[in-house]
Amino acid sequence: MWFVYATITLLLWAVADLFYKKGAKEEDKYSHLKTGIMVGLVMGIHAVIYIITQGVTFQLIDIIKYLPVSFFYIASMIIGYKGLRYIELSISSPIQNSSGIVAALLLFIVFKDALGALDIIGIIIIGIGVAALSYLESKKEMGEQKKEKMGKKVIFLAIFFPLIYCLLDGAGTFLDAIYLDKLELISEDAALIAYEFTFFIYGIISFIYLKIKKEKIKIREEKEKLMAAIFETLGQSTYVYAMAANSTLSAPVVASYSIMSVLLARILLKEKLKAKEYVAIFTVLFGIVLLGISEGLAG
Repeated sequence: MWFVYATITLLLWAVADLFYKKGAKEEDKYSHLKTGIMVGLVMGIHAVIYIITQGVTFQLIDIIKYLPVSFFYIASMIIGYKGLRYIELSISSPIQNSSGIVAALLLFIVFKDALGALDIIGIIIIGIGVAALSYLESKKEMGEQKKEKMGKKVIFLAIFFPLIYCLLDGAGTFLDAIYLDKLELISEDAALIAYEFTFFIYGIISFIYLKIKKEKIKIREEKEKLMAAIFETLGQSTYVYAMAANSTLSAPVVASYSIMSVLLARILLKEKLKAKEYVAIFTVLFGIVLLGISEGLAG
C-alpha cells in the first residue's frame, strides 16, 4: 500500500510545484512569506476539518513531540519558496529533491533494512535519473544566464538555495522515517495534524510580520499560491501514510515528484525538453515502476 500513497503524493506535489513556480514573483521580496501564509492557512483549516470528520484525539504535546521533524520540513520549504525568485538560474527542483535518495541511503545504512534486488536497482536508477536531470537543467540554465551576464551573487544564491533545501529536507525525511516507521514514536494522524498546526503557527507569525512591515496580502491576488497550498496539503495527507508503511522505499519515490513537475511544466506550460532530459525523466519513472513491481511481488 505504501506505493499507492507514495505515487499519489508524487502527483499531488508535482502539481503543487507548478503553482509554486507560477505564484513566485521575482519583484516581490515577500513572495516566500506570502506563500508560507497561504500554506499555513490551508493546512490549519485542513487539520481542524480532519480532527472533526475523523474523530481523531489530538494533544498539544504532539506538536512539541513532532517539532524536530516539522522544523526541518518547514525550514526547507521556506528556503525553497525564497529560491523560487531565482528559478531561472536555479539548478532546478530535481537537485532539491535528491534529498529523498539521501534519506533512503541513511535509513538503509543506519537501520540495516533488508532490501530486495529490485528495490536496490530501483533506488539506484531513480538516483541516477534525478542526478542526470539536475545536471542537464543546471547546465542549460547557467548557460543562458552567462549570456545575460548575471552577477556572481545571484548565481551563488541560485545554487545555495537548492542545496540548503536538499540538506534540510533530507534531515526532515530521515527523522520522519524514525518517528513514523522505524521507532513509531507518533501515529500518522498525530504527525499530520502536528505538522499542519505548526505550519499554521508559522503562517500567523509571517502574517503579523508583514503587517508590521505594512505589506498588504490579498487572497484573491494570490490564487496560484493558494492552489499550491491546497495540493501541498493534500499531498502531505498521503505522505505520512507512505512513510509510515515503508519509509526507505517511499522516500526516493516521493522525492522524484520534481521530475514529474518538470514533465508537467513541459506539457502544460509548453516548455521544451531535449532528448537527454526525456531520457533522464523516463529513467526515474522506470525506477519507480521497478519499486512498484517489487511491492507487487512482495504482496
